[in-house]
Amino acid sequence: MASSALIGILITFLVIILVLYLVQRLPLDARMRQIAQIIVIIIGIVSLLKYLAVF
Repeated sequence: MASSALIGILITFLVIILVLYLVQRLPLDARMRQIAQIIVIIIGIVSLLKYLAVF
């Protein structure tokens, strides 16, 4: 049970890192890129909290 939660957290973390990298590669101005990064981080934190059974 704990190992599956740990694997889920690890996969979620890696997906967040990948999406943040891809957002950096987009041809956007700095302000839009920053907004996109903030949105990705917020979604990532919420999904990690779901794995930790907070929500």
